[in-house]
Amino acid sequence: MPHRPHPTPFARLLAGAPLALVAACTPDASDSAADAAPTATASTSASPAFEVDPSWPRPLPNDWILGSITSVFVDDRDHVWITHLPETLTPEEIAAVQDPPIGTCCVPAPVVIELDAEGNVVQGWGDPATQDVSEFPRNSHGLFIDHNGFVWIGSYRHHRVMKFTRDGQHLMTLGRYDQNGGSDDTALLGGPAGIWVDPATNEVFIADGYRNRRVVVFDGETGDYIRHWGAYGEPPDDESSYDYAARTADFPLPPQFSTVHDLAGSNDGLLYVADRRGNRIQVFRRDGAFVTEKTIAPLTRASGSAFVIALSPDEDQEWLYLADGTNHKVWILRRSDLEVVGEFGRGGRQAGQFIRPHGMDVDSRGNIYVGEASTGRRVQKFVAGGS
Repeated sequence: MPHRPHPTPFARLLAGAPLALVAACTPDASDSAADAAPTATASTSASPAFEVDPSWPRPLPNDWILGSITSVFVDDRDHVWITHLPETLTPEEIAAVQDPPIGTCCVPAPVVIELDAEGNVVQGWGDPATQDVSEFPRNSHGLFIDHNGFVWIGSYRHHRVMKFTRDGQHLMTLGRYDQNGGSDDTALLGGPAGIWVDPATNEVFIADGYRNRRVVVFDGETGDYIRHWGAYGEPPDDESSYDYAARTADFPLPPQFSTVHDLAGSNDGLLYVADRRGNRIQVFRRDGAFVTEKTIAPLTRASGSAFVIALSPDEDQEWLYLADGTNHKVWILRRSDLEVVGEFGRGGRQAGQFIRPHGMDVDSRGNIYVGEASTGRRVQKFVAGGS
């Protein structure tokens, strides 16, 4: 396993278009954990701002209703894909499928849904009522569509990542259903959460962090194990303990990953890993060599602040966006130095607000799509360039 190198400078990011309204460019002191948030600094270019589009998406067809949104991904057609948990829906929400029915609406939406850029449903697949668990992603978590058009979906409670065609035909499974061998097992997964596929090597990077404490890499064609690493590029240790509830502002950072929840690769060869309960982003090279880290709202407790990472679509990827499902907002960081330059959202159920943002991605125009878990259960579009 690679040793921990000294942090080194890394490349600049993309120059995204400025955005606005719902996005304030400086943190609001009234927000939860604001006393622990990094101080915003000036950017060499205007920091992004965003305005919510309350008309997006269109109403779902067929009386479909969504449960907790676990993942959001924007493909190369600017189509927005989501996964959700139909098992989180209550009998009252899906009255039409009770036996006997207790109302005329509604029915669970398919586990995987593809929307076009206007927010219309293109297709949906994955039906727990008719398919065996070997054919669909039960308890879906983590979604990525690779350079060949294959759809990768994790299932955090059942220890596997599944590969599909765009229309839902199952092709391959990494890991085994309901089997876990710990962070050093090369065949089994723990709780896979986030997925990213390197278009140059076809390597599949998995944030294996609900039970295990690692990033693990497989071959995207054969499924063969390649490598894995823990926090700081060191071997993971499943026996290590850390008192997250006792953290103070000057408390040492966890030596191990807490909840490796998401990851994203950049155009300049870096890999950004969201360590959710560790309240931090760790940056690596693709071989697992540690580069640097950044804590976000370090006194955040409960589930932590570092949920999901997305990068702006310009060539340099100037901005890094971090969904925070405990403080119910999206942080905006300048990628070149990982300084926080803005934020948008707060807790609530009105347009532009969040209840546990848990899935997020960016389209080719710089618009951000955020899906909510917990009782949020919706996807919102935030338009780049608001006032």
